[in-house]
Amino acid sequence: MSQGTRLTEPVGKAAELFRNLPNGKVQCTACARLCQVGEGQVGLCGVRGVVGGKLYLLVYGRVMAGHIDPIEKKPVVHYRPGSKIFSLATSGCNWLCRYCQNYDISQRRKIEGVEAAPGDMVDQALAHGCEGVAYTYNQPTIFMEYARDVGRLARSKGLFNIFVSNGYDTPETVAMMDDFLDCITVDFKGSGETQFVRSYIGIPDADPIYQTLLEIKRRGKVHVEITDLIVPRAGESLEAASKMCRWVYDNLGPDTPVHFLRFHPDYKMMDFPWTPVATLEKHVKVGRDAGLNYVYIGNVPGHPDESTYCPGCKGVLIKRYGYEILEYNLDEKNRCRFCGHATPIVGPLSRSFAEDRFVSVIS
Repeated sequence: MSQGTRLTEPVGKAAELFRNLPNGKVQCTACARLCQVGEGQVGLCGVRGVVGGKLYLLVYGRVMAGHIDPIEKKPVVHYRPGSKIFSLATSGCNWLCRYCQNYDISQRRKIEGVEAAPGDMVDQALAHGCEGVAYTYNQPTIFMEYARDVGRLARSKGLFNIFVSNGYDTPETVAMMDDFLDCITVDFKGSGETQFVRSYIGIPDADPIYQTLLEIKRRGKVHVEITDLIVPRAGESLEAASKMCRWVYDNLGPDTPVHFLRFHPDYKMMDFPWTPVATLEKHVKVGRDAGLNYVYIGNVPGHPDESTYCPGCKGVLIKRYGYEILEYNLDEKNRCRFCGHATPIVGPLSRSFAEDRFVSVIS
């Protein structure tokens, strides 16, 4: 699969995730689409193209957005809670989500953005007092070589790295994560139900997401959280959610956080309603019935299921309102202060949690 754009000279930097095919094309291995790209063509993501028989990452060092965010916005709630994160993105994406709230970035098929070497991004993160770097707003593995270079340098400076990902990857991209990635949130949409992902995302099925998660689990180096956007009238099946949650329980374990996110109208789905809160509450029950210990509602500030509860005594471990932490009841070993139950949360609570954690740097 390829775009109609024609390239005549190298742009960006030579890619590493590819293989040469007998038919003369180059197969990109950065994501599960495995685009076969001919001379002068660009893959579906819009950022990986062939010139002179070589695949180039066209957006290497071209950043479309850079913001300071709370880690809870990703959403990540079991890894370094309260942290301040430097979030960055390029243009392009390997999915074609009809509801994407970042469509001006993800669906853009022009090589644009501020020129920024890996060191520039790390310097920005450090200058703003961030504790980590998040690769987000579009699918990070399509610019994997750039993310890897930023991430290695970030880690050398004491920063951690987070992917906000659709998980539509390959074993090659997961192997490259080993060098720098600390945490990933993998976002199912409509619980990965086949008709939904075909109609609203433009992929055949969610199987590669499950395979990516299995590979990450096998390698054992990256903290994993799961999100699931629940879209009314299109992707709200409780049966599909139950299947996904049982899979998470069986393969990733009962302590894996699962977030059910509220949909809001955007892009090509402005005629859809917001997800009813009652629908999200039903999904939370499905997750708990599947045996999961930490199931959340996202995008509903003030809802009780934003907070983390102890599986042992049911006390509030972390009370949240939106992205704010209001109460923290874990000791220095991340045990419940009420009953001593050990939790899988990677702490401690960051001192940044009380700061203003929203700043626009590049937009």
